[in-house]
Amino acid sequence: MISRLTAFVGWKPLFWATVLGILVLSLLPSTTPMPTTGWDKTNHLLGFTTLTVLARLAYPAGRFWPKALGLLGFGVLIELLQSLTPTRSAGGADVVADGIGIAIGWGLAWLATTRAQRRA
Repeated sequence: MISRLTAFVGWKPLFWATVLGILVLSLLPSTTPMPTTGWDKTNHLLGFTTLTVLARLAYPAGRFWPKALGLLGFGVLIELLQSLTPTRSAGGADVVADGIGIAIGWGLAWLATTRAQRRA
């Protein structure tokens, strides 16, 4: 049964727009004023929590692990691309923060969809 929450057709464009936004913000020069939580690791955590919730809502069918690994791979790609820029640096701790964000996001999305299914 598809809940009303996951039936909203706008989740896929919102997910892909967020992917693009995170990629662009991650590669802008570090001197560019940007929205921030105040600490780089929480920026990663918040970004990947958001991405994961949107991924779960946009693509509700299927298993968790392929999606989680794809999102983590996106985090690794960002770090690799940052290592090629003159004003950014790559870090393994950022990927760990991405992974924690993925776990939190998946839990939040699971709670939201489970509650929506119970109400339907």
